[in-house]
Amino acid sequence: MISQFFVLSQRGDNIVFRDYRGEVQKGSAEVFFRKVKFWKEDGEGDAPPVFNVDGVNYFHVKVAGLLFVATTRVNVSPSLVLELLQRIARVIKDYLGVLNEDSFRKNFVLVYELLDEVIDFGYVKTTSTEVLKSYVFNEPIVIDAARLPSLGPAAIFMKGAKRMPGTAVTKSVVANEHGGRKREEIFVDIIEKISLTFSSSGYILTSEIDGTIQMKSYLSGNPEIRLALNDDLSIGRDYGGSSGSGSVVLDDCNFHESVHLDSFDIDRTLTLVPPDGEFPVMNYRMTQEFRPPFRINALIEEAGPLKAEVILKVRAEFSSSINANTILVEMPLPTYTTRVTFELEPGAVGNTTDFKEANKRLEWGLKKIVGGSEHTLRAKLTFSQESHGNIVKESGPVSMTFTIPMYTASRLQVKYLQIAKKSKTDNLYRWVRYVTQANSYVARL
Repeated sequence: MISQFFVLSQRGDNIVFRDYRGEVQKGSAEVFFRKVKFWKEDGEGDAPPVFNVDGVNYFHVKVAGLLFVATTRVNVSPSLVLELLQRIARVIKDYLGVLNEDSFRKNFVLVYELLDEVIDFGYVKTTSTEVLKSYVFNEPIVIDAARLPSLGPAAIFMKGAKRMPGTAVTKSVVANEHGGRKREEIFVDIIEKISLTFSSSGYILTSEIDGTIQMKSYLSGNPEIRLALNDDLSIGRDYGGSSGSGSVVLDDCNFHESVHLDSFDIDRTLTLVPPDGEFPVMNYRMTQEFRPPFRINALIEEAGPLKAEVILKVRAEFSSSINANTILVEMPLPTYTTRVTFELEPGAVGNTTDFKEANKRLEWGLKKIVGGSEHTLRAKLTFSQESHGNIVKESGPVSMTFTIPMYTASRLQVKYLQIAKKSKTDNLYRWVRYVTQANSYVARL
């Protein structure tokens, strides 16, 4: 049960505000934004997704540069409210096609109609785009995605490298295109997030893949779809026990309610009639050994009085036909570091280096890394005092974020995507995309 729901821009402007129960003061949006904006002044980084101010619980998620917020005075499950906020954002995006401040303002009547159908007196009724189509009749004013300006300052409220690739699909699921016809197409995204920890000697201590198969359908007539995965896919760590080295072994998985598993055990085929909107066909987890996409080597050693040197090496372990992008390597330095000078390898292009003095952090950004290549950064540190302990213990660990299109660490693949259509004259477009991202990619010193 929630009391209020509102959406704020990156400047703190109220775009949408709905008070369902009248239990929380009207100025809650201003209180929330001030708290989030100045949270970093306490040196604790970004504001947590849930916090309490004067007896009011604030829940928020950041989606495409916007803050989706709910408030309540009662004790409710945080995970329930955060999931609700994500689903509201997804429903609104399904209707508007593009999720940004401009699309909200041009479609505020439709957005308020959706909110009134999703939540009644603070209680959730439905978050299904399929169900809402029977109750919501306003047509969206479609924003041309090609003319969208860059988000600019909104970048402080979003993690661009971690955005779902499904956001590239910027069409409304309810609006027709020019000429009154819909283009018959379906998008399938296999998205994997890697959590991995290297020891100081380069061995893998922990490794895990959290994956999802996302689908967004623009097919008319709700045709049946068959989605085939790897033949050698196994579910459960103890499955078979003697599976080949090339097989894909998942620890566990779950499926969307629309998926039929009649033939899944036989030929690893999923059958479903996709509902409207974007939805996860399958979520899975893998903790079996897999080849990490990157190897990180980090070294820090003293180079004289009040000086030290850091050497960072990143090697891409995937094929040379694949490129990683939006790479960022970060390393906390000793608190008494005052100055850092950087030295890149000859011919390095698209590299950025920075020393964040406020939190004593070294940052190394790479625009692109080609598979099989190795990149090195040297940094010379200057200290304000001598180190009285072990300099290694006062530094690190090294963390890394990245996005690798058309690559999956688990080797899970879509073999084919069949659409059962009555008419063979229809032009059907199938799009299958893969992306691997870092969730927590850490190397200890």
